[in-house]
Amino acid sequence: MFRLTWRNLLARKVRLLMSTLAIVLGIGFLAGVMTFSTGLNATFDNIVEGSTPDAQVRPAGDVQGANAGVGTTSLVTPADVDKLAALPEVAQATGSVDGLGSFLLGKDDKLVGGQGAPTLAFNYAPSENIQGEQVLELVEGGWPEKPGEVTLDASSAERGGYAVGDTVTLIVPSGQPRRTFTLVGTAEFNGGGTAGATLVLLDTKEAQEIFLDGADAFTSVSLTAADGVSRTELADAAKAVVPEGFTAVTGDKVIKEQQDQIGQFLDVISIFLTTFAVIAIVVGAFIIFNTFSILVSQRVRESALLRALGASKRQVTRSVLIEAFLMALVGSTLGLLLGLGLSRGLAGLFRTFGLDIAGEVLTLTPFTIASGYVTGIVVTMVAAFVPARRAAKVPPVAAMRDDLTVQEKGMRRRLVLGTIAMVVGVALVAAGLVGAPGTDAIWIGAGAVIWVVTTAVLAPVVGRPVLLLSRSVFGRIFGTAGRLAGENALRSPRRTGATASALMIGLAVVSAVGVLASSLSATQDKIVDDQFTSDFLVQLPTFQGFPTQYGDQMEEVDGVDLVSRQQGVPVSIEVAGTPDQTFANGVDAAFTEIYTLKMVSGTDQISGDQALLSEGRSDDLKATTGDTIEVQFPGGKTIPLEVAGVFEDTPVTSGLTVPLAVLDEAGVKRSDSSISINVADGADRGAVKQDLEDVVKDLPILSVQDKQEFKELISGQVNQLLYVIYGLLALAVVIAVIGIVNTLSLSVLERTREIGLLRAVGLSRRKLRTMITLESVAIAVLGAVLGMALGLVIGVVLRQSLKDDLTELALPISSLALFLVVAVIFGVLAAVIPAVRASRMKVLQAIATE
Repeated sequence: MFRLTWRNLLARKVRLLMSTLAIVLGIGFLAGVMTFSTGLNATFDNIVEGSTPDAQVRPAGDVQGANAGVGTTSLVTPADVDKLAALPEVAQATGSVDGLGSFLLGKDDKLVGGQGAPTLAFNYAPSENIQGEQVLELVEGGWPEKPGEVTLDASSAERGGYAVGDTVTLIVPSGQPRRTFTLVGTAEFNGGGTAGATLVLLDTKEAQEIFLDGADAFTSVSLTAADGVSRTELADAAKAVVPEGFTAVTGDKVIKEQQDQIGQFLDVISIFLTTFAVIAIVVGAFIIFNTFSILVSQRVRESALLRALGASKRQVTRSVLIEAFLMALVGSTLGLLLGLGLSRGLAGLFRTFGLDIAGEVLTLTPFTIASGYVTGIVVTMVAAFVPARRAAKVPPVAAMRDDLTVQEKGMRRRLVLGTIAMVVGVALVAAGLVGAPGTDAIWIGAGAVIWVVTTAVLAPVVGRPVLLLSRSVFGRIFGTAGRLAGENALRSPRRTGATASALMIGLAVVSAVGVLASSLSATQDKIVDDQFTSDFLVQLPTFQGFPTQYGDQMEEVDGVDLVSRQQGVPVSIEVAGTPDQTFANGVDAAFTEIYTLKMVSGTDQISGDQALLSEGRSDDLKATTGDTIEVQFPGGKTIPLEVAGVFEDTPVTSGLTVPLAVLDEAGVKRSDSSISINVADGADRGAVKQDLEDVVKDLPILSVQDKQEFKELISGQVNQLLYVIYGLLALAVVIAVIGIVNTLSLSVLERTREIGLLRAVGLSRRKLRTMITLESVAIAVLGAVLGMALGLVIGVVLRQSLKDDLTELALPISSLALFLVVAVIFGVLAAVIPAVRASRMKVLQAIATE
């Protein structure tokens, strides 16, 4: 039986290639995602471990503002560093100036790194990491040894178009904002790369002058343990001499904090990509099932003869499953190799967003290899099992019949079970919408999955009206060839439905995402229209802080009437007994003159140690007007704040809003996160805008936007994410198109004699090609219509569950029309190979085929 199986595989090389391709693409995507995710984690782990010392002296408290680009006014003096260095447990104490608010410009005068990773600016001082190696490794040139010199990471230097010896431009937060330096070398963190961040190393004195207003001090201290001293002992000894407002922590604690913080971001990316990999594998499973169903149908006489010669049902089933196993083995192997290349493609895609992954960490791990083979083999074997069992049930006596075919069962049982499943799906979705226990998304997601699977199973039934309409339209336009194409699509509803279902799944997800994206854009537009009450808004697209000097200059611009400045800072508040890190927004007195907060209780006028809470944050804290909340700021200072009022949730400010004076009291270094500007009555808005833009011309990424420009910025960000999602889903659609090609190719082989007879009675080659093409288009249109209809329903339901955030419902009508046109194009392209093969058949040989 094994030799027979092997012979069958080799005898149908094209069929084998097309069937295996679905496995290759599905496993390729899975392996690519796993390899990319592993490499992503490895890149950050290497950077974190390679840049962390045995212990670190840093501002006290749980909130580390530097991680969010916010500094404190607390400093460590050289005398404090000397005290630490004198401890017997300390082998080396190195003062560090962590510079915030700087930006690197390339030779083209554009920001290096775009809107992605931040700029990390430090003074250069040799120090060891937790592994006993130097934190920084020199790639080329040397280190900055005097003012006016700078060392960059190699990647940023390349992106900026710089070479050692060139003049480099930096935007700095104090003094003259635009400064030039001589590039004396390139370096990187020990462990490799910067993950897209820009690394700027300066002479210590110059770093102090730029970032600390010339103070001879440091923002943190790196400690290296003496021989035989543990990291815990090192940190405990340092705590005894650290200045007030600072604490000493082990390198292990720093690594865990950073890995936890980065891990949340990496987990989102991993889940995001894995979702698309699963979609691709499910689509591939439909194609594999359909392929084996056709193969079994074409070899039914062979199976019957095997039974007549003494083969048992188990042996016939085993023969088909062995064939599936060999296909899965080959497909998974090729898929793993494809995945390796795809991981590098994903790395290139994310590099455009400022996330740079080191190429050497993108390798196939044993776990990825094992997962690829297990998934490919299991999915293929499961998909092939039903056709294999069907082949085994052919009675031996049937081998002597001329009209032997595998009879398909009626649709009644499938319709009944499908209807029940649909009702269950509706019940789960309804439970999610009315607020059943647990997460609403889980209930709705479970119902949506049932809908998708059930629609795929019921495609032969629910898709019949679409096929009937296609036959009618094709017949009117293309005559006999069109009617024959419609009849062929209707002849085997299970096959047509299964083939269309692969495309249906991809387009269902695309349509659902389209509804959410359109609703998000409509919601954002509505919010901007209602709440963008300033004439101009000044901020970075990344919402980072920028130097206050720009706001100072804008206040002096002719025609400016009112300027409100806000600063976002990370804080910690206790929620249900557990510290919760969130963001607070510091505002000035002009804030409530420009923006109107809808108050639920209390007043929006705050001063001193007062705060405003949004309704959502008020519910979280179980606090209302008149209560006092304890808020910890960067640097460790905790300030009790009286709640002056509670306002309706709004994107204009964060859930915790405080006066800017509170941030000064907490020792937070001032910067601006956004500036809102109103123009004086009668002033020329265009002229004022031009003058404001002249103020920020030294910082290309800082923009002055009116309402329309701000709406376009948000829409652009939504569309950018949408295009990435569509790009990833394109693979599932490509797999589905391959399924159509496969089905049509096998169908042409199955109908060889029929095609010969059609040619014999006068059907021309051109009309034959038209017939095959229209049959493909009918399948593609069926998949598109079912997918878009189902995707619309799922998208609307998901939007309803998110109605508090997505207040507006918008349907992407133009996108849906485009999807339908694309589906027709895919149908035409999918038919090229089968149509050409059919038209090249020799009439007499085709008629003689059994």
